Amino acid sequence: MTTPRTARTRLGLAVLAVVPVLAGVLTPVSATAAPEDRMGWPGGAKRATSTGYGGGVATVDHDATKAGIEALARGGTAVDAAVAAAAALGVTEAYSAGIGGGGFFVYYDARTKQVHTIDGRETAPAAMGPNSFVDPKTGKVLPFDQAVTSGLSVGVPGTPATWDRALRKWGRLDLRQNLRPAIEIARKGFVVDEEFRGQTALNEKRFRAFPATAELYLPGGKLPEVGSKLKNPDLADTYEQLGRKGVDWLYKGELGRDVARTSEKPPVDPAAGLTVPAGLMKPADLAAYEVEERKPTKIGYRGLDVYSMAPPSSGGTTVGEALNILENYRLSGKTPKDEAEALHLYLEATRLAYADRNKWVGDPGFVNVPVQGLLSDEFAKQRACAIKQDKTMGHPAVAGDPTKIVPGQPCATPMPAAPMTYEGPSTTHLVTADRWGNVVSYTLTIEQTGGSGITVPKRGFLLNNELTDFDIEPPAAGKPLPANAPAAGKRPRSSMSPTIVLKNGKPLLAVGSPGGSTIITTVLQTLVNRLDLGKSLPEAVLAPRISQRNAAKTEAEKGFMDGRLRSLLEAKGHQFTLAPTTFAPNPEIGTVAALEFLGNGRIQFAAEPSRRGGGSALALIPIR
Repeated sequence: MTTPRTARTRLGLAVLAVVPVLAGVLTPVSATAAPEDRMGWPGGAKRATSTGYGGGVATVDHDATKAGIEALARGGTAVDAAVAAAAALGVTEAYSAGIGGGGFFVYYDARTKQVHTIDGRETAPAAMGPNSFVDPKTGKVLPFDQAVTSGLSVGVPGTPATWDRALRKWGRLDLRQNLRPAIEIARKGFVVDEEFRGQTALNEKRFRAFPATAELYLPGGKLPEVGSKLKNPDLADTYEQLGRKGVDWLYKGELGRDVARTSEKPPVDPAAGLTVPAGLMKPADLAAYEVEERKPTKIGYRGLDVYSMAPPSSGGTTVGEALNILENYRLSGKTPKDEAEALHLYLEATRLAYADRNKWVGDPGFVNVPVQGLLSDEFAKQRACAIKQDKTMGHPAVAGDPTKIVPGQPCATPMPAAPMTYEGPSTTHLVTADRWGNVVSYTLTIEQTGGSGITVPKRGFLLNNELTDFDIEPPAAGKPLPANAPAAGKRPRSSMSPTIVLKNGKPLLAVGSPGGSTIITTVLQTLVNRLDLGKSLPEAVLAPRISQRNAAKTEAEKGFMDGRLRSLLEAKGHQFTLAPTTFAPNPEIGTVAALEFLGNGRIQFAAEPSRRGGGSALALIPIR
């Protein structure tokens, strides 16, 4: 049961002090002990899987997971833990998330048994239009490398407003309390690992173009050394003032003026020789920003209820449509042949769902998104008519028309396909749960790894380049604007897919991932692995991934390319190519954080064992 914020007492610590010893696996703990001792995990050692009681956290970063655990130990809810962990990720995973970006927040309320969502997606400035990314000197759309590293790509941040709304509705601790662990990390520094150094090297050239970014992330003019500590005192000060002054300091105050000024006229080192287009954001754009509480998407799948994020995210509609298509088949992982058959159907279902995503999904405040049609069982059945169980389509599919569903019609009415637009492979995801049974699945981002590359001077955080998620190239003369065309105040389409699965009205699973347009396939494949193929949650996360996004070839991780399932699928005509790689030793698709309710109060938390350097999962009271 959710405890109101006004009842902030020492209840949280008292509850921990009286947790009974269950079957000899839990050790009673003192309410006055240090957090590590209270939770019974010496030193809070990093691990990819943790099972226990009282809630817990899974993220891509151990410091962030511990920040969330600290919120739970202080009596906070899953929402408090999510905000504390997200703020810490803004320090340690600053190239993926932070207060300069946005995201989507999905919450299960154990008291009401309802799922709620907050749309904290960035918005375009009032001066933006469909031709904003066209260079007036040439009449052509800006080269993509210029578009992503520009003030023009910066959307109005939604992350601080998301935290504020979620805490006011469902938190027990205030923003200032939840920011404390992140402030400490920023002041004392975090240990640079190979992943962080690799991400910095990927961005080194453009980071050098912005003095504030170079000073922060290229200490002494060099890449940070693995094992060294990287401090961010400016961000610590920013977080302290944000906690004290509230988020209006960003949306209606001095911090917002700094953000707008930096976006409009990015401070560039002239010696860098980099052309950085100016932005369009004004302080009034920040003052006009509001998060949206949207009705979640919901579909039934094999007796379960799957909830996710509605447009402008395409995650909920695309994962949901693909699951609806797959429900027309029996999937099994008992034998390699069975698993190959299931993966064949998974690939064909995502091919069809992506065709519909690209055609129909955009910001519902600007375009009519046929969510009900996209998620209808009848539409899924009619789309499934294009699937053959013995061979792949082998080419991009046309879209279907969910606005003209004729009952009894064997196949959906075809529509011309729309092109896939680029989405940066960055972003991060976390899941949390608390002792009352509340659950959060939260995906947040600054878009590309490193965002725009522009750090707000003296504030310690990077600005997003989210507006390149729009279809930035205007349509040909006489052609209609696509659903995802840029417009004033509009939210660009996203693939973020924070998902919560209920069984009989209670949470069973929560899952999500970063990865740009591969987010959808990562979440979907993890669900299929767990719900259909008989894998445990850690096995479902670990399994090699393949991603079909309505292309001739399917992207795959090396583990799949070297595995036995590849030849079985190639026999059906599938063609595979290694997923793009940047600095990782092997190509990677997605970085999952997930949890599962196991019964009798036990919850299992799962993070990646190795992808993106390995994640961190901790239960508040782990089973030893």
